[in-house]
Amino acid sequence: MTVKQFFNEMNDAAGDIRPHYAKFQEWLQSTPPQRLADKREAADALFHRVGITFAVYGEAEGTERLIPFDVIPRIIPAKEWLDMAAGLRQRVKALNAFIHDIYHDQEILKAGRIPAEQVLANGQYRREMQGVDVPGGIYAAIAGIDVVRAGAGEYYVLEDNLRVPSGVSYMIEDRKMMMRLFPELFAKYRVAPVEHYPDLLLDTLRALGQKGVSGPTVAVLTPGAFNSAYFEHAFLAQQMGVELVEGRDLFVREGRVFMRTTQGPKQVDVIYRRIDDDFLDPLAFRPDSMLGVPGLLDAYREGGVTLANAIGTGVADDKSIYPYVPEMIDFYLGEKPLLNNVPTYMLRKKEDLEYTLANLADLVVKEVHGAGGYGMLVGPASTKEQIEDFRKRILASPEKYIAQPTLSLSACPTFVESGIAPRHIDLRPFVLSGKDVRFVPGGLTRVALKAGSLVVNSSQGGGTKDTWVLES
Repeated sequence: MTVKQFFNEMNDAAGDIRPHYAKFQEWLQSTPPQRLADKREAADALFHRVGITFAVYGEAEGTERLIPFDVIPRIIPAKEWLDMAAGLRQRVKALNAFIHDIYHDQEILKAGRIPAEQVLANGQYRREMQGVDVPGGIYAAIAGIDVVRAGAGEYYVLEDNLRVPSGVSYMIEDRKMMMRLFPELFAKYRVAPVEHYPDLLLDTLRALGQKGVSGPTVAVLTPGAFNSAYFEHAFLAQQMGVELVEGRDLFVREGRVFMRTTQGPKQVDVIYRRIDDDFLDPLAFRPDSMLGVPGLLDAYREGGVTLANAIGTGVADDKSIYPYVPEMIDFYLGEKPLLNNVPTYMLRKKEDLEYTLANLADLVVKEVHGAGGYGMLVGPASTKEQIEDFRKRILASPEKYIAQPTLSLSACPTFVESGIAPRHIDLRPFVLSGKDVRFVPGGLTRVALKAGSLVVNSSQGGGTKDTWVLES
């Protein structure tokens, strides 16, 4: 399969430049390749100096590295973004309604729209949250929705990230870097800003404070400096002007959460937690967790503190629940999805399992609890031995997997070692739900830097691009 068969963001099927890339193409033709190479090196040096790194577990050469940054932006016309934004808003509203429902009356399960065992026996379903009301009914205050473009240019949602989605700091830093390196480009285009995201995030978090609390105190809870996204935790806390804390900095007293300060204990009203459920409270979940806060779950259930995202949101971003999101949109909103799902085979179903096993070489197979590009098979890019090994894993526990067609992810020109060449991309917009659903235009564009690769995850060697949503 050649790159020409993929939708190209910059060129149409005839090879002509798309209108929204015309000015950029003129600039690119007048810019010596060596200048682009020099600017990319300057970007790497600046990112390293600032400490914008990503920890990769299991790498022998060290715990941290730079996420490669590409100097050619991904450009999205205004109308295209407005259509996508409407679909994102719709989807996140339905997902929040679903999470509230399954922890309360479970109407969608009673109606038979989603099999009850798919939810109630799911590893991410938290019985401790049954009957617990959260402020505004907002469970996923911060959602990272992975959107891909395929075929003739239609958009699909590939994945919903509702637990602790990361990457927004790279979206902001990529924009700052482009403005620093190529200020002349921003005189040619009216690009919608993204740097106000921390302000929107802080407003969203404060809006989720418990009733009766004015000016709620917000803190960012991090697992610590060895977490792969620690830079982002520190960055967002600094940008919002709030404390960055670890579990050992917090304690629970009389149903309230306090942080230790040099002036004495200070109550925390809203915690933006970047720790998975299992590690939040050793008294309620994993007793061996050194990252959480003893008693946090009880304080949360009693309304003494707000957690964003809520405990138990993971059930809605599990890949075995993903195929039912269109059902959620219809059930809760009475609407048709504005953004489509990728067709998905659920291997717990006999017919889906049989089809997948017969077509492994053409499909992408994913673990339902997997993340970061791990635990998956990309059939067309795999050897016969890898496919047969994965077949055995599927047969041992088919309910742990889903399968999807190998999407023809769109390609965008990217500056690589051999020059400018198409590379496959996706987009992760960050959707904030508080009093309203809000987001900055665009998101984080991730790019698969290896020729022909469809895996864009940073943990698998992917890079990032600045995403330009045009204002007109």
